[in-house]
Amino acid sequence: MKATREAYGEELAKLVAENPKIVVLDADLAGSTKSAMAGKVAPERFFDMGIAEQDMIGTAAGLAASGYIPFASTFAMFATGRCWEQIRNSVAYPHLNVKIAGSHAGITVGEDGCSHQAIEDIAIMRAITGLAVFCPCDQYETKAVVDYAAAYDGPCYIRLGRSKVEDFYTPDTKFDITKVNVLRHGHQKISVFATGLMVQSSMKAADILAKKGIDLTVVDVCSLKPADEDGIVKVLEESEKVFTVEEHSVIGGLGSLISDIASESCPRFIHHIGMYGFAESAAADVLLHEYQLDGEGVASQIEQFLL
Repeated sequence: MKATREAYGEELAKLVAENPKIVVLDADLAGSTKSAMAGKVAPERFFDMGIAEQDMIGTAAGLAASGYIPFASTFAMFATGRCWEQIRNSVAYPHLNVKIAGSHAGITVGEDGCSHQAIEDIAIMRAITGLAVFCPCDQYETKAVVDYAAAYDGPCYIRLGRSKVEDFYTPDTKFDITKVNVLRHGHQKISVFATGLMVQSSMKAADILAKKGIDLTVVDVCSLKPADEDGIVKVLEESEKVFTVEEHSVIGGLGSLISDIASESCPRFIHHIGMYGFAESAAADVLLHEYQLDGEGVASQIEQFLL
């Protein structure tokens, strides 16, 4: 088990040692985002911008315009909330090669409370033209996303979490980050699309429901933009009822993405499981249980809507 933010730091440290064009920026949170790992490897290419996130994004844009590959890290709430205009106008509009890592996303930031629990960040970033959006579920998928982002010529947002999460992949897994990955093939035409650590919750829910005779298909959606429309439509065509699960608002995130694709290509019943409002301050596991986003809660919600 490892937090995706930690996997991000490890892979970034590896890449910064290999590629002299990669530079790393952080907004006084390098210990928390784990970008400090890269700073130890190449201190001359690590820049702590202080508590000045908009300046960090502007500086990253300038470095990208100068031929570098900047990775800019901070909490997801600050990266997407405070810096929206800079990301839109200084990064996405000129299509500069800036990689933005938003750590501590979702309600599992826990005790830091609502002010730090980014549950709108996917929606905000998906809405920006030309910006790719990724939400990996475990350490190995995270490292694959970081590798892809470093090689990809264009701006992207990587959503990362604070809490340790169970591994579903292995060090030998061959990833195509731009494609959905069907982790569990069910036989009852009931499919669950999940992203981030909700992949783990959805797989646990599938195990719980299997004991009750409900056989789910579970799909990991790491790339929220660009979306694997062909892969998603293929699952939709094989399904009669569809659920989406995300540690994010049900507005504008994974649920909206799947619904948009379904409405154009393959209409289906779709129920969104996620956040319908703000959460309070509490431990991550307590919040997941309270808002029915742990395995038991996801299973309960799916079962309720199947009755």
